[in-house]
Amino acid sequence: MKNDLIKSLTEDFEGYSQTTENGIEFWFARDVQHLLGYSEWRNFNKVVSKAKTSCEVSDNLISDHFVDVNKMVVIGSGTEREIDDIMLTRYACYLIAQNGDPRKEQIAFAQNYFAIQTRKFEIIAQRINDWERLNARQKLTLSEKELSELIYEKTGSDKNFGIIRSKGDQALFGGKNTSQMKKKLGVPESRPLADFLSTIVIKAKDFATEITVFNTNDKGLSSESSISSEHVRNNLGVRKLLLERKIVPENLPAEEDIKKLERRVNSENNNIGKNPDKLS
Repeated sequence: MKNDLIKSLTEDFEGYSQTTENGIEFWFARDVQHLLGYSEWRNFNKVVSKAKTSCEVSDNLISDHFVDVNKMVVIGSGTEREIDDIMLTRYACYLIAQNGDPRKEQIAFAQNYFAIQTRKFEIIAQRINDWERLNARQKLTLSEKELSELIYEKTGSDKNFGIIRSKGDQALFGGKNTSQMKKKLGVPESRPLADFLSTIVIKAKDFATEITVFNTNDKGLSSESSISSEHVRNNLGVRKLLLERKIVPENLPAEEDIKKLERRVNSENNNIGKNPDKLS
């Protein structure tokens, strides 16, 4: 396929892309019909039906990707007529292309175009998830630092923070202490458990820690036992909320080492800085 044709087809497909009020990208099936070189709606609808089957087989809801609509079109002399159409997500367009005849240049192009676009979406989603986990871990570090300083101020001991945090972990993880959770998740004993936890659990620990900081100040707690009891109650409360949402923190798998994740994200940022033209 020649570069000029690829450029032309890219402009065509991007030109027909639209966005809902909620920011969801979509294409109208009537437009995709012509973009893929189908002259008859009846024949194109057969491909759409196959794509819907593929969608269902892949455990995706058809209604999430194929939305039936009616729209008015001008048929001549200013006369309008209502016709059936379908709003298609990027994934729906990909499935339609996959069920078309790859010998047609437009379909061969669309198969690759929507595969790449879908992959871009997955990469962006993963990047956002990585960013959220990094930020959650950094936030927990700050909260725990604040609690540690507060405990030292109230009790005069450096050791009390470790004891209190361990009791909090045991409450959050259904009776499993920090060492047991490290063993369960394969975390090196010398590394913080939080560096290998999922984002939701990191945020849970942070929330419980923030409440402990607040109540320690608000209630004037000043002993290891009173602050420890407060921290345990807060972790139990957060655990109860997670369980109500069918989230069992001790059963969630370990995530990528936060240090490796941070290096990877920083490396990607540095590569963008070295090659800014790739963003265009």
